[in-house]
Amino acid sequence: MAEFDRDLPDLPPELRWREWMRRIEAVLFASASPVPREDLTRVVGQGVSVDLLIADVSADLEGRVFEIAKVAEGWMFRTRVAYAPAIRAAADVGDQLMDLSEFDVAVLAAIAYHQPITRDGLKDIFGKEISRDLIGRLHARGLIGTGPRSPRRGAPYTFVTTEQFLVAFGLETLHDLPDREQLADAGVVAVPEQDASEG
Repeated sequence: MAEFDRDLPDLPPELRWREWMRRIEAVLFASASPVPREDLTRVVGQGVSVDLLIADVSADLEGRVFEIAKVAEGWMFRTRVAYAPAIRAAADVGDQLMDLSEFDVAVLAAIAYHQPITRDGLKDIFGKEISRDLIGRLHARGLIGTGPRSPRRGAPYTFVTTEQFLVAFGLETLHDLPDREQLADAGVVAVPEQDASEG
């Protein structure tokens, strides 16, 4: 088997760049999960900017139904949001969040914003016990995982979000979560009364 030629020294510069773009596109197309930078650098020449190659591939995709998205510290192909209704109607793919209830999503959001958090911590937020079944559903869908043990008595498990959570919500990192003010503006959370009376 021939050794994989990353640098392509025999090609003219423009054809070499085009071949690197095709390689990046092929790797992203073949992957069901975000591909990190270090994996993409394995298919292009030494010292070549993966960011510039991604930008050029993205430019080639202008006007197409799919795009390259930076998600969870890597890149992946995804269908443009405008086509989600057509996909759901034709393919009956259902909700991307796998039919989670409104309360499931609320618990998932609480974990995302307060991680690592225990079930007792979630109980403090919601004012009621969070069932093991609900935690199990989120875990089974790969949206949460087990975090470090809490330093509290009994060392209960904590819960954290996963890379699959970032992928499901199209986030690059947890820093991309909307802040409380954005959520309030969108009507997702209530503004505390003391904040509402100010200003």
